[in-house]
This record gives sequence, structure tokens and C-alpha cells, in this order.
Amino acid sequence: MNTIMTAKTTNLDAAAAMMDSAPALGEDAKRLAVELYRQLARGEPVFPGSLGEALGVPIEEITALLEDEQLKGWVFYDDEGRVIGFRGLAIREMPHRFEIDGRTLYTWCALDSLFIPEMLGISAKVESRDPHTGTVIKLTVSSAGVESVEPAAAVISILIGDIEVVKTKPTKVMASFCHHIFFLESPETGAEWAAQHGEGTFLVTLDEGFALGKRLNAAQFRN
Repeated sequence: MNTIMTAKTTNLDAAAAMMDSAPALGEDAKRLAVELYRQLARGEPVFPGSLGEALGVPIEEITALLEDEQLKGWVFYDDEGRVIGFRGLAIREMPHRFEIDGRTLYTWCALDSLFIPEMLGISAKVESRDPHTGTVIKLTVSSAGVESVEPAAAVISILIGDIEVVKTKPTKVMASFCHHIFFLESPETGAEWAAQHGEGTFLVTLDEGFALGKRLNAAQFRN
């Protein structure tokens, strides 16, 4: 195995370990998180009361769960107290367009666009821009994997974070992680961009990125 391949294998193993270390959600938080994803996927802000109705839980319990340490840092509200963003999925415009059955949403970072379809069992059309060249990148992602991509050589950048921080304060990872996770049109342009963005940033294929997202889902939503 040459030096480049050895480095990539080491980085990919480290990224996989980071995903595996994400703390599992409690049963109540897990149920709420999945329902919140489902309702946000309709393309409209979500009232906490509608979550309670769907789950058969009093609004007081929903409010307490949303404020619990496991979820609080992932939940974003509008001025009316409706949820407009949660753990990678957003109503308001962000860098990565995420279309579900003709409804336009957005994701916080490129990896979100890969793990959310697997989480919800849906198919989504994704459109993003290479931050280095401006090239538009289009994907179709299903719960089974990346179905199509244009340009065909597109890759995704990944940042290796501190596993101890991931284990104890996963929401803190978001602030730095999302600024390094993008779709890039090719390994060549991706390498140029990654070289400018510090140690720990490297490239993986979209299939490898999907597999990492699947590991994150498994870690946080495991039984």
C-alpha cells in the first residue's frame, strides 16, 4: 500500500471512530428526534405542540426534551417558537439544497445530506456548490446510498474531530465541523481546497461519506 493510500485509510478509520463515538440518544429523545425530522421534512416550521400530538406526549414533556442537554444544542427556533432547524436539517436557506418530493429544505453541511435520507428512509435530490471552484454539484441520495452524482468525480471533505469532545459535547463539534464538510467537484480541486483548510481535513468518496453518515445514525439511534 502506498503512502497516499495508507494516509487515507488511517484518516478514514479515524473518521469512522469519531462517528461511532457519538453518544446514543435516550429512548424518549430518540422518538422525539425522529418525529421532528419527519415533520421538518414536510418543508414547514414545526410547532412543539404538533410533536406532542404525534407522539401522544404532553407539551410540557416535549418542551423539557427539547431543552434537554441531548437535544438542546441541535434545535433552532423562529420568533414564533417553531422549530426551523434540527441536527442538520433546516427550513431556511443554507449552503446545501435538499429536495424531498418537490419540497425544498437545506442541510447544514454536506454530510447531513448523506445521513438524513438513511435516517428517514427517503430519497432526496441534493444541490450544492464546490466552495473552491463554484461548480454546481447534484446528487440523488436514497436510504440505500448515493444513486447518482454530477460531476461523476465529486468527493466530500471530512474533518477529524476530537473524539472526547464528540463523546461529551457533540453539539460543540458543529461549530467547527460544518465549516469543513463540503462537496467538491473532483479529487484534484478537493485536494487544493483541503490543503488550505488545516490539518485533519481530508477527502473521501461519496460512498465512503454515506457509510460514515450511516455509522453516525447507528451510534446515536442504536437500540
